[in-house]
Amino acid sequence: MNGPARPIAVIGPDSPIGLTVVRELGEHGLPVLALGKSHDSLSRASRHTAAFETFAGPLAKCLPDIIARHDPLAILAISEHHLVELAALKGKLGNIKVLCPDPDRLAVVLDKRRTLEIAQHIGVDVPQSWQPLAGEDRSARAASLSYPVAIKWADPGEVAQRLEALGLALEKVEYARSAQALLAVLSRYDALGVYPLVQEWCPGEGLGQMLHMHEGRATLIFQHRRLREWPPTGGVSSFCEAVHPSLHAAQMEKSEHLLRAIGWQGPAMVEYRHDPTSGRYKLMEINGRFWGSIPLAYHCGAHFAWEQVRCEVLGRSEAGTFRPWRSRRARYAIPDAKHLVATLRDGSLPLARRIGFGLRFFADFLDPRVSYYVWSWRDPLPMLADLAGIRRRRSGKT
Repeated sequence: MNGPARPIAVIGPDSPIGLTVVRELGEHGLPVLALGKSHDSLSRASRHTAAFETFAGPLAKCLPDIIARHDPLAILAISEHHLVELAALKGKLGNIKVLCPDPDRLAVVLDKRRTLEIAQHIGVDVPQSWQPLAGEDRSARAASLSYPVAIKWADPGEVAQRLEALGLALEKVEYARSAQALLAVLSRYDALGVYPLVQEWCPGEGLGQMLHMHEGRATLIFQHRRLREWPPTGGVSSFCEAVHPSLHAAQMEKSEHLLRAIGWQGPAMVEYRHDPTSGRYKLMEINGRFWGSIPLAYHCGAHFAWEQVRCEVLGRSEAGTFRPWRSRRARYAIPDAKHLVATLRDGSLPLARRIGFGLRFFADFLDPRVSYYVWSWRDPLPMLADLAGIRRRRSGKT
């Protein structure tokens, strides 16, 4: 008699990203072992979670015991730092299929400079960039730039601990509107001795092209555009919209070419700034992990976690590329509400524009095309448990 099916272990199911992965796998009939950082994990209450455990510390120390008790068929991770740890364990966990890129491929997409170099080499348009160096005459270079500029770390994971040790926050992206403002930001990191990347500001809207790569080709593609994000200056997508696969088709081919040039295996999002006026696309970065807006892809039938398991674990890769699409939008409710508050408080905007934005914001709740990052009628408990957890934590602080 066959025993129970071996589960798929998901490291970091605490966020809407992880919850979406759990839902995908569960809906395709796979038992899921959710390994969260706390009992407040969103996925703990999901009906698709077969077993839940918390863990702490390096994966090299935690996983052997977890594997011995649960014998998972495969294991995957949500966050970049867990992917880095997991990549180092490939081939060291017995007969467990480790679903993550090889360390050298992962290192390329985590380093924005290397990504941009490869992209430029194969003909993908990239922003003009400057990497400040210690001892360099920054004043002269800053004076030569066009403003505004974006300031971001080439490899955030590489500097995160060093910044924390100096009491400095890890900023996802900052903007400077003058040479003086740029130099003030850069001087913040003099004690660190390394500096973030400075890039030209690219007009337009955020376009995310998502691909699952298997043996050098895309087996699943999907794309979306950002409608709102939090913070408004650049961050997580709080409201986004599916884009029909017939649009930006030539750029999707370039995205696939770029991932093939890197030797990528598995899911990734290639993120651009697209200027509808000029028709130009500027590469921002590659997210070599499950991305923040993956709930939209899920609601449109583009199941990237399932596709990875289907191809790499179950061996069911088929010829052709799947291009699912539905006319849908998705909202990350709390960050989107923060975006609303920031807009309403922005005195630089005309009052009529702020009122109009507020009316559209609330009208979106009545739009049948809108789905949500966390809430689902088919799986309601994660949302209810999250609200209870928020209330409990706030009560504890008073």
